[in-house]
Amino acid sequence: MRENKNQIRKSKRSVDEKILKFSAIGLSILAVIVFAFFIYSQNINKNTQEDLLNTEEIASILDNSKDFEDLGDTEKTSSSIGKTVEESQNNTVRDNTTINNNLITPTTKAVENSINKTTKTTSNKTNNTSDNEEIKEKDISEKKDKTEETSSASELSFQKPVEGDIVRDFSKDSLVYSETLKEWVTHLGIDIKADKTTVVKSAEAGKVKTIKNDPRFGITVVIEHSNGFETVYSNLLTSEFVVEGENVEKGQSIGTVGNTAIFEIADEPHLHFEILKDSVQVDPNLYLK
Repeated sequence: MRENKNQIRKSKRSVDEKILKFSAIGLSILAVIVFAFFIYSQNINKNTQEDLLNTEEIASILDNSKDFEDLGDTEKTSSSIGKTVEESQNNTVRDNTTINNNLITPTTKAVENSINKTTKTTSNKTNNTSDNEEIKEKDISEKKDKTEETSSASELSFQKPVEGDIVRDFSKDSLVYSETLKEWVTHLGIDIKADKTTVVKSAEAGKVKTIKNDPRFGITVVIEHSNGFETVYSNLLTSEFVVEGENVEKGQSIGTVGNTAIFEIADEPHLHFEILKDSVQVDPNLYLK
């Protein structure tokens, strides 16, 4: 019995000791939490006071600024009393000059920046206007050159190499049907209807560049003219009237109409006639008189 009682007492003491230990630990943790909360609250109060101080300082600065402006107005008003109109005007001009020289407000700076930007914009517009004028002058110059070329071509005054109707027109950007080839093709000259052996004449004065038997357009004579022009006479029966390198006059006989063009052999007799400007075929109808 005594032993049981001793054991019970020992177990109670052990439990009490454990309770005390846990209580001490809990109190320690609680103390730490309270201390941390206290420090945090102090920091918050400090920051709040600093913010309030900054706000009060700003308000004080603004009030001082207003007081300064009011003081300036009051001084101006008091200095104007008892003076003549002319003296007041002089003092006002002098005061404004002093303020403008000594006080540069943000508004003044903004105005200056705006003026500078406006000046730069005006300068840029002036430069753009100058560039546009140069472009216009260039366009005018190019148009003038083209006009001079057209004028020169008009001075050449090409004539039809043979009299007759045009049975197939110039067609560079669209296709025409070829009876010989049985397909749609471009046509870089005009076909002038004429009987065989009809005399072909030079459309303008120039120099015989080549005489050849072209595999597509038969016997062909090419004559060089001024200003980069050339005339081509194809589907000829003969070209024995001229030789290469010979200078020919306008209207001079250079050959006769034939039927030697393989690419147009199914067509009725005609002269295939081309005009080239700077080695590029152009519409002969634009130049023939």
